[in-house]
Amino acid sequence: MLIAIENKFKDKMLNKLRPQLKRILEPIAKKININPNIITGISLLIAILSAIMFLNHQLIVGAILILLTGCLDVLDGAVARYHNKATDLGGFLDSTVDRFSDGIIVIGIIAGGYIDWFLGILLIHSSLTISYIRAKAESQSIKCEIGIAERAFRLIVIIIAAIIGGLLSPIYMQWILILLVMLSYFTVAQRIIYVWKNLKNKKKYIFKNKI
Repeated sequence: MLIAIENKFKDKMLNKLRPQLKRILEPIAKKININPNIITGISLLIAILSAIMFLNHQLIVGAILILLTGCLDVLDGAVARYHNKATDLGGFLDSTVDRFSDGIIVIGIIAGGYIDWFLGILLIHSSLTISYIRAKAESQSIKCEIGIAERAFRLIVIIIAAIIGGLLSPIYMQWILILLVMLSYFTVAQRIIYVWKNLKNKKKYIFKNKI
């Protein structure tokens, strides 16, 4: 059932959202001929500001800033592509800033008292594990993008949780984030199984070729 929901979400939401976001940001990227690492740095600063907003109980503002940092995360890559400024260092910085931003946003939510520290740790842990599995899989030449709780999904859920919490009651934010933790660990399990199966098939293929 969860896999069916995952496919539906990706087909009807994420896959439609990405082209629309690119359509909006690509004309901007063509006009901005600066070092994309500067945009990455601004994105980090906005993520920190978002955490500060959560600390100061400004849920709606915090949600808007998360949306902005997500847009900048797409924009820096677009600028790098359009102006031939893509570098290994840029890719490294982008990935590192993403992980730091994910963590600092959750820390801000914890500090604001919207979730307890244990739930916050689980949210950060599952998020980092999802990203690590993908990176490790790619180092083994396995493309690993499966699972509902990839980064875009997690940010969208946190934005929705913050807005609902700000408009109605913070308790709804907590319940939504509990659900996000469950979906995140489900994604961890999905990716582990997926990579495990691919590595087994890869090993069988190499063994057959040796024979």
